[in-house]
Amino acid sequence: NDLRDKPFLDFRRWALAGATAPEKHLLRIRLKGKYPQWNHWMATTFLAPVPWEADAFYGQPGMVQQGLSLDRWPLGTGPYHLVESRTDHRHVLARNPHYRGVPYPCDGTEEDRAAGRLQDCGRPTPFIDRVVFQIEQERLSVRGKFLQGFLDAPLLDRDEWGSALQADMDEDDAVRREFTVQGLPRYADLSSYYLGFNLNDPVIGWGRTDDERGRHRALRHAVSIAIDWEERSRIFPAEAGETAMSPLPAGLPGSRQDQPAGVNPVTHLATPPGPQRRPIAEAHRLMAQAGYPDGRDPRTGRPLVLHYDYYGAPTPERKADFDWMIRQFAKLGIHLALRATDHNQFQDKVRRGQYQLYWSGWQADYPDAENFLALLHGPNGKAVSGGENLANYANPAFDRRFEAMRDLPDGPPRQVLIDELVRIAQVDAPWSFGYFPHAGGAYQGWVKNAKPSSVVRDGVRYLRLDVAERVARQHEWNAPRPLPALAAGFGLLGLAGGAVWHWRRRERRTLRELHAPAALASTSASISASISASASGG
Repeated sequence: NDLRDKPFLDFRRWALAGATAPEKHLLRIRLKGKYPQWNHWMATTFLAPVPWEADAFYGQPGMVQQGLSLDRWPLGTGPYHLVESRTDHRHVLARNPHYRGVPYPCDGTEEDRAAGRLQDCGRPTPFIDRVVFQIEQERLSVRGKFLQGFLDAPLLDRDEWGSALQADMDEDDAVRREFTVQGLPRYADLSSYYLGFNLNDPVIGWGRTDDERGRHRALRHAVSIAIDWEERSRIFPAEAGETAMSPLPAGLPGSRQDQPAGVNPVTHLATPPGPQRRPIAEAHRLMAQAGYPDGRDPRTGRPLVLHYDYYGAPTPERKADFDWMIRQFAKLGIHLALRATDHNQFQDKVRRGQYQLYWSGWQADYPDAENFLALLHGPNGKAVSGGENLANYANPAFDRRFEAMRDLPDGPPRQVLIDELVRIAQVDAPWSFGYFPHAGGAYQGWVKNAKPSSVVRDGVRYLRLDVAERVARQHEWNAPRPLPALAAGFGLLGLAGGAVWHWRRRERRTLRELHAPAALASTSASISASISASASGG
């Protein structure tokens, strides 16, 4: 039996402490303790109260088999409702006539103001009547339709198209000319990728004594300097981003990523043009402090071997990325042993603590520093509680400040604690902080208010279309071109004339071949008669 098609379970039979619905349109939730981040949770798209009547309706036997389920025909109070759903083909949203009309935001950055994204300040949303999602099986067809103006955007809820098209533009002038009208906004997103160190490891981890801790920390610092994340963004532009100075991406309240005060002093120098990575010579000095001059154990003369776990199979597509990472460690004389496995195997190794260095990432659930710094909170360690602190980092000084910061609202006291947490993490270096990937959207010029984000999943309510511009551009980009058509016509005429000439020549040759035996016999008889006459005369 389908597990989703079970009898309706009426949860009203049991008291749910902390949650009540005293009025028809009022949901009241009481929290135990203080948790300022709850405001963010309430704003997430996946938190949507559903009336029990809807749960009972979809819980009827046989509904799932008929394609009637809550995930396929969702119920909510948003700006749109689903009016057509054809699997692997087409989905259509229509304006919800009962929507409350949340006003367009008036706050934003100076860049938003300059780009005209605040012109609709205070107007009720949404601005678009229908949103059509057409499922395309081939990436090439999506690209072609976008270039011709038949798609307003290749994707709405994901952002990889903009970065990929921007990389194509940077590499090819012809492609750049194709995208002169389309908009490709790109920002550092509220997500990160990083190389982590398992601090329970006896070689690169926390250490048992003060001397050992100092040497292991020097090793982590050396590796953090050697991994040139700026170079990675240049080599792999489709996966580019801003080099991370801390766990906190720019745009997050409390982050100093874009400020001189936020530069990571372990890996970079703060200079007037911007942060500059420390020279590799400093990393070599740190390697000597760690006990591995030139990357070798002086007792055995053997190079230091570190194991790198990656949560994906070593496919040909990933080879260049793996080779790049191996070269970063080779700068220090370290041999990096790649252990790439599928995601399930990787998770199993992490649960058992059998890893040294690992590749990981995080995408913000909500825009709060707590959501990222929790990845380094000691009680959240993978070995301690199975949490998301894969580095198993546990520093009492960090943990005390984190627990105090977590309960404070945004403001100067919280900012002081965030700055202290960042400095502690930079010095302890449980991660080589990696980079914050760009969110690169792709939109036609007539799509207004577009700003890609992996956190805001309902951004379509803010989009506005200049329909007149869309029609004009579609006609301009797809207007018939007479010269190519005439050239093609003349080419077809030439081909037809050549075919006729070839056919007539073939017919004439066939006739000659049919008459050739008789003519040959007549000629032979004449020659024979002449020879006989000559013989008689002789």
